[in-house]
Amino acid sequence: MKVAICQLNIVWESKEQNLCNVEKYLIQAQEENADVVFFPEMSFTGFSMNTAHTAESNNYTCNQIKKLAVKYKLSIGFGWVKQTLSDKAENHYTLIDNNGEILMDYVKIHPFSFSNENKFFDAGNDLFYCNVADFKIGTLICYDLRFPEIFQILSDKVDCIVVAANWPEVRREHWQCLLKARAIENQVYIIGVNCVGNINNINYSGDSCIIVPDGNVLKSISYTERLIIHELDNDVEDFRKKFPTKADRKQVFGYFFVKKPRFRTTKPTFFCLKLTKR
Repeated sequence: MKVAICQLNIVWESKEQNLCNVEKYLIQAQEENADVVFFPEMSFTGFSMNTAHTAESNNYTCNQIKKLAVKYKLSIGFGWVKQTLSDKAENHYTLIDNNGEILMDYVKIHPFSFSNENKFFDAGNDLFYCNVADFKIGTLICYDLRFPEIFQILSDKVDCIVVAANWPEVRREHWQCLLKARAIENQVYIIGVNCVGNINNINYSGDSCIIVPDGNVLKSISYTERLIIHELDNDVEDFRKKFPTKADRKQVFGYFFVKKPRFRTTKPTFFCLKLTKR
């Protein structure tokens, strides 16, 4: 799988400008034969609580990305905000394939209460994974990184977990440390994709990266808006056979899950793991 990570300096709450800005990176990814491009959390608005302005009931962002995915023959992962029937919105991360079909659509399970995200956003309950090239991929969002249980559950089904974020510079050491830990303890590839620059008076260092299952950083970028591209070989099973710590893990306490396949009428299939607290 040839993966591209786009570390964006997001223009605050400006969907049209950000969507226009990212086309140059999609062109670059296409020219370098990438299979998939990942953007940060709330990719085209920044981490905004102004849901009256950012939330969508018409899937506008999804529809725009579908057109770009088809145009550039790329799968694209991106964050956006969906209006719900409640008085809150949902923080989504969606992956669309190069035919414009939705591969998976994840809702952030852990809203960041420190910044009052929980007051404006409903929490999700499901984990998803799908096939991209020769990898099974799952996605999580930002604050989810601090909760290892969901990584344990997801890693039983996937080879790679993408963490899309708006993670501030002031806690960059946490970001770097936790991404490595999640790779090591679950023996999966971890892709962290963050924003960068000063966005709404908060500094972001980026530190987007690709980490292999033993915790080594394969590639990373900091303090600049840029695309990085790398071809990954799916050697997860080799890692797990050589040092089989994952095989010794006991059942996760505090959560249980029931696998519930959801089959689309068109390929590919994606799966949902239902999460419930005990």
